[in-house]
Amino acid sequence: MESLRGADPAAIGGYRLLRRLGAGGMGVVYLGRSAGGALAAVKVIRAAHAGDPGFRARFRREVTAAGRVVSPWVVPLLDADPDARSPWLATAFVPGPALSEAVEECGPLPYASVRLLGARLAEALAAVHAAGLVHRDVKPGNVLLAVDGPRVIDFGIARAPEDTALTASGAVVGSPGFLAPEQALGRGREIGPAADVFALGCLLAYAVTGERPFGAGATPGVLMRTVHDDPDLDGVPAPLLPLLRSCLSKEPGGRPAMAEVRTALDRQGDGGAGRLPESVTRLIARRAAAVLALPAVEATEVPGTPSADTVPGGDEPSGGGTRRRLLVLGSVAGVLGAGGTAAWWTARGPGRTSASGGGARLPRLGLAVHADLSGAGRAVGQAQEHGVRLAVERFNSRTGRAFDLALHVHDDAGDPARARRVARRLIGDEQVRAVIGPTTDACAEAVLSLYGKARLPMVSVSVGLVGVSPVADRSYAALRPDDMTLAAPIAAHLVRSVPAGRAVLVDDAAVGDAGWQTLGLVDDAVRSARRTTVRRTLAAGDDSDAAFRALAASVTADRADAVVFSGGYARTARLARALAAAGFSGTRLATQRALDPRFLTAAGAAAEGWVFAAAFLDPVRVPAARAFVTAHRKRFGTAPGWYAAEAYDAALFVARAMTALGAPRAERAAVTGRLRETDHRGVTKRLRYDAAAYRYTDAMYLFRAAGGGFRWLGEYRDVTG
Repeated sequence: MESLRGADPAAIGGYRLLRRLGAGGMGVVYLGRSAGGALAAVKVIRAAHAGDPGFRARFRREVTAAGRVVSPWVVPLLDADPDARSPWLATAFVPGPALSEAVEECGPLPYASVRLLGARLAEALAAVHAAGLVHRDVKPGNVLLAVDGPRVIDFGIARAPEDTALTASGAVVGSPGFLAPEQALGRGREIGPAADVFALGCLLAYAVTGERPFGAGATPGVLMRTVHDDPDLDGVPAPLLPLLRSCLSKEPGGRPAMAEVRTALDRQGDGGAGRLPESVTRLIARRAAAVLALPAVEATEVPGTPSADTVPGGDEPSGGGTRRRLLVLGSVAGVLGAGGTAAWWTARGPGRTSASGGGARLPRLGLAVHADLSGAGRAVGQAQEHGVRLAVERFNSRTGRAFDLALHVHDDAGDPARARRVARRLIGDEQVRAVIGPTTDACAEAVLSLYGKARLPMVSVSVGLVGVSPVADRSYAALRPDDMTLAAPIAAHLVRSVPAGRAVLVDDAAVGDAGWQTLGLVDDAVRSARRTTVRRTLAAGDDSDAAFRALAASVTADRADAVVFSGGYARTARLARALAAAGFSGTRLATQRALDPRFLTAAGAAAEGWVFAAAFLDPVRVPAARAFVTAHRKRFGTAPGWYAAEAYDAALFVARAMTALGAPRAERAAVTGRLRETDHRGVTKRLRYDAAAYRYTDAMYLFRAAGGGFRWLGEYRDVTG
């Protein structure tokens, strides 16, 4: 909500205006209060458009459509005057966020919530169709989340299926990404209830994954994919897939009726009440708290208030003889009654008002998480998302802040091609000012140039790309050491912590150049008059047991007392078993590529004693991170995963840079530059740019496999003497 502006009226149609809720090309929506104290959303057509017969006809149709639909899940019409010089209508006010806002800020909704959301929306849209109408603009922005369930709003383009007067010209009417192929092609005469079914399928896919099934970006591309491409339903829970696929059939005749959609969703449930994520209920509570802070109607009385028919833009009052008021009796009572008997989620927790007080809405700057949330690296990706989410919530709870952070979460499933699609979506979203991620090196390499060309800061937490230039790739902020730098803790352990006189350094060719480059640095640091090294290579495609037995035999034949391996967890586990079978009991070292719970499972007893160099710490063991760990346990019910604390620091690092700029100046390129001037002491390390790179000499650690788990030893310089 925003404060009223100087040209805004104090009242209209008997409603005292309190705040601006939004504005668009068609008009302005205000928050109003009736003489009896009831809140309403009052939509007023702009004076410049009111004389256009097309606009006026569309508005009159919206009034008529809204008055014909009766459902507890549709926002009811309270009052209207479509014949005023600047026409207006008033609907019940729902003090909750739009579904789009909830997903952007809190992430995708869980399956159980989405199933019940879909059932309620299907019931609402079935009522629309029963009234002889097609909504034609079912999208997340037109679904509000209230304490007792969702509400469908905005009948601005709803019409009867046979009413083709305003769409027969081939114009595309609706919101790209949430419209049916027949709408995308502008085939007005073919648009019927099945178009709303298609849109609902898109909406539910978005709600449960956070992604639009036909992508984002430029409108022509979205429309083309809607007409010709299969929807991207990666991440949709299996129980929902058959229904969504049928809803998203290209042909209207292949889609189920809305009543069938509702029945299918109801059958998937157990009859119990749904529950929204706590973050969403807090968002709803904040909206409700802002409403409670509004003044009473008596306090809004303004001396010399214009008449009730006065409208924005300096218009004179409309003639009393032409005014037509439309009332929908019983709708409000129906909604209030539904709240007590059909509630399907429960708001919990206190709400927060913005720092500016009075419920005034702060500017929102987007911070995105681009991560692997469902692929092989999902444990790390999900940990990073949790860390960023806690940071955003902490930032948004601060008093005196100049803006709110809006969280955008996108899953690339560890697939470089999908990572590029995610990057293009984020680049096309103007609200996003910086990106935390991706999770993996492969996905980071795939999108580095895309983010760079768009001048969108890409802040990496878990990526260890080697050879990236801070000059050529100015938008890339690497907040961890690259993979080659991890040679330092390995060499320090060999030189200072163990009596290693002869070390075998095994390059796993499957990991590429980074492996042999890292071992080359270890070789240079370790080899001396007192220590010798032997280099070995394990071929990339050789996964035979014989190859690992031969490698282990060569280690014992070399009479080595230490082995360093550069491979991932699976091949490291096979080498561990082969070494144990060969009777080798010396020092065994690897990089964080093998620091994975799956290594412990695959290696079994042979995992015991392996030491790993890593670029992340265990926040549970760090006093400075105690408050973060406590918040994480409270929020997610578990201890933080690897890179969660580092992601938390990265998000607050970006927020500090944005704060220094101020919301009006926090454009993408400006944020990139400011990051290089920002010094942030986080719970894991100090983040700052020095001369030609980000510095993190205090951010390399050692872990040891012990007792069926990984034990953090500490920062490598502290534990190697």
